[in-house]
Amino acid sequence: MNELLSTAALARIDGEVVPIVAISMGCGIAIIAIIFGSVRSMVINSNREKTRREVAAYVAEGSITPEDAERILTAGREFERSDKC
Repeated sequence: MNELLSTAALARIDGEVVPIVAISMGCGIAIIAIIFGSVRSMVINSNREKTRREVAAYVAEGSITPEDAERILTAGREFERSDKC
């Protein structure tokens, strides 16, 4: 009799645990995706700012013209916007 009760209790626990584990795993994956997306965005923005500073330094020392600097900084912007959903 005890064997039958323990089997029934385990079946009920398994039925309740599976949805909880599935929801927890989904939330965990979502949180990780948000964190990595934020890190990616920070890296892209910091590299873009570094490039702007370097181009401004080249213009200031006279190595390139302001028109060339503008072309360098605006190159690839149409690809950035199409990358987003």
